[in-house]
Amino acid sequence: MAISSGTAAGTRSAKSTPTDTRKVAIATLIGTTVEWYDFFIYATAAGLVFSTLFFEPAGKELATLVSFASVGLSFLFRPLGAFLAGHYGDKIGRKAMLVLTLLLMGGATTLIGVLPTHATAGIWAPIMLLLLRIIQGISAGGEWGGAVLMSVEHAPRNKRGLFGSFPQLGVPLGMLLASGVTALMTGVISPGDEFVQWGWRLPFLLSIVLIGVGFLVRMSVSESPVFEEIAEKKQQTQMPIVELMKRHWKLVLLAALVFAGNSAAGYMTTGGFILNYSTNPDGPVALDRTDVLLAVSGSAALWFIFTLVSGFMADRIGRKKTYLIGFACLALTVFPLFWLINSGNIWILFLGMALFTVGLGLTYGPQAAWYSEIFPASIRFSGVSVSYALGAIIGGAFAPTIASALVKATGTTAAVSAYLLVMIVIAAAATMVLRDRPGIDLSIHNQAEQEVGATIFDKRRGASTDDAVAGSAVRSGAGARA
Repeated sequence: MAISSGTAAGTRSAKSTPTDTRKVAIATLIGTTVEWYDFFIYATAAGLVFSTLFFEPAGKELATLVSFASVGLSFLFRPLGAFLAGHYGDKIGRKAMLVLTLLLMGGATTLIGVLPTHATAGIWAPIMLLLLRIIQGISAGGEWGGAVLMSVEHAPRNKRGLFGSFPQLGVPLGMLLASGVTALMTGVISPGDEFVQWGWRLPFLLSIVLIGVGFLVRMSVSESPVFEEIAEKKQQTQMPIVELMKRHWKLVLLAALVFAGNSAAGYMTTGGFILNYSTNPDGPVALDRTDVLLAVSGSAALWFIFTLVSGFMADRIGRKKTYLIGFACLALTVFPLFWLINSGNIWILFLGMALFTVGLGLTYGPQAAWYSEIFPASIRFSGVSVSYALGAIIGGAFAPTIASALVKATGTTAAVSAYLLVMIVIAAAATMVLRDRPGIDLSIHNQAEQEVGATIFDKRRGASTDDAVAGSAVRSGAGARA
């Protein structure tokens, strides 16, 4: 679906000054970086030490699977966070939910850093760890939707792909920060047994400092102009989640499947599987822990670059084309990735991960803009949050656990590559069904047009104002340049 007229029906983001827009973009980047540092520091520790510290009585192999399953456990609670944040984000605002989820995530992460281990507290140690991981999942489920809507709804219509990529950049930056801090601990501050004894705690305790920075930054930005318009006209939906699932459940499912392909692929690295597989002293690779962490940090930096590039591409060639190019790149690299990892050479491992990040970035950067443009204004927070949370469950929740089980059952990583390829093909198929709508007016005035035409099977057209009707005649011309 193309673009509405750029005058009265234009998006309210025109009320944001360029300075406001840049400030919000930087704020969402910093906030999501802090959030995802917290999330990934858990996955990193799960891949390195949690099986020993919290789950060792289960036996070595089962403890590893349980440790990875604890990473996935949080995903099961992301929908709860998405439902709660979506409901209140559509009713009381995007900004309030961003601040609340940041504090919730940071508090849980800091507490993990002071938990007793199984050797000290027995069964209560893993129980407390899992409870705090659940809180992390609730926070992560609610955070993303608010961050992307703040960024996209403030952005100029012709630059939503770029500005929408800023909160997306927080994920590779969070991963870079988490792996970098852990590498510093394992390689310099607490090498060897010292990391297992006490060094793993410091990255979690660092969260309290990062949360303070993120809190100050997020409190300094203004509310989304689209939500301000909704609140001013008192057009908040009373039960946005009910409305979403009643009228747009198919759209939610399609959007979730699009993200599932990226999520399954991304959590090979961010979920700790590659880190655990390549550093296992009894495994076929058995590389040094710090070396692999540095390789993960390098791949995160490249993931950041390609995510930013995809924001430019999404504005230039469209969200859908960028996604399909990205999925093609992922499909071409899922088998070479593990061939290169299994070489046992750290530089070749890094090459495999570097090639893999091309597709990861191209299938993640445009997500914020595309999700925002396919859901109506009154239930947009709920729509993007729930779709993201469900996609994370379908794709990434237990990807590391599934990968570990496949390697154990087959004795080869080829089964893991095949599993990822299936997920990528499903995601690409869902991508083909959704319609690209770059620049569509996101304001509440244009709700009627937003309600229809988001998939290739929906031929309906909607317009809520005379300007929108008049603008339909010039959608591919003046509207595209607006």
